[in-house]
Amino acid sequence: MNSVRATPEVLRYTAFSDDPEGGNPAGIVLDATGLGDEEMLAIAADVGYSESAFLTAPPSAPSGQARSGGAPDAGRAYTIRYFSPKAEVPFCGHATVATAVALGERIGPGDLVFTTPAGIVPVTVEREGGALRATLTSVEPYVEEIAAEDLAEALAALDWPAGDLDPAFPPRVAFAGARHLILAAATRERLGLLAYDFARLEALMHRLDLTTVQLVWRADAEIFHVRDPFPVGGVVEDPATGAAAAALGAYLRELRLVPEAAVLTLHQGEDMGRPGVLTVELRAGDRRIRVSGAGARIPA
Repeated sequence: MNSVRATPEVLRYTAFSDDPEGGNPAGIVLDATGLGDEEMLAIAADVGYSESAFLTAPPSAPSGQARSGGAPDAGRAYTIRYFSPKAEVPFCGHATVATAVALGERIGPGDLVFTTPAGIVPVTVEREGGALRATLTSVEPYVEEIAAEDLAEALAALDWPAGDLDPAFPPRVAFAGARHLILAAATRERLGLLAYDFARLEALMHRLDLTTVQLVWRADAEIFHVRDPFPVGGVVEDPATGAAAAALGAYLRELRLVPEAAVLTLHQGEDMGRPGVLTVELRAGDRRIRVSGAGARIPA
């Protein structure tokens, strides 16, 4: 008799907020053993969040290791994949934080290791007061220039005049697990107005292999407000974007817009009614970027 795999449990957590109504929600499957790509994509589309995360035990783990109370537990090391409602993405910061908090609730605070399509991402879960907080460490980042014609196309799709950009922040593509185009607004008012050509921006992003466009406004030396259009994921805007936060940290350091060692605060989601706070840490002598935030389960 053929066995039929039960539909996996899908948890729902928010990241970068301890309020279920804030931050960025993610779907989480703590045991995705046996699920194929199409099944994971279908689950992500059904959940409808910007990303869902799917965990399995690493390939070297013994059979059956991935289950202990519904969560993998051996060695605190996991393979993780991320799917938007439209496609797989190489790395997702908010789903990483949300998943780490979900695991922390089940197996306790401590160090985790996630093998992602972008590389190895260590995560530390700590308890602060009554809440859990997760800190991810990015893969090796890089920053590159964007061609003038591609920048012009991005601005046209966003309906942003070039004069609305902050000249102190040159447009760049930055990577810390996924590629993001970083554009800085000269004013908070410019950042607050987001009405773009979805299909046109999506086409450009596919051509440049971009995950989001990171729109940023600098409030002061260490505080930034950000927004992230995400048409390639089938989502108009991402409420809190950990991968883009890591890319922004790499960009700011590469262009010497912040000190080599710095702790930055990013506010995202305010314009969507889902406020979240992302902490970005840069350390001297270490090119990797650390992004941290709280998380909370979303009630059924």
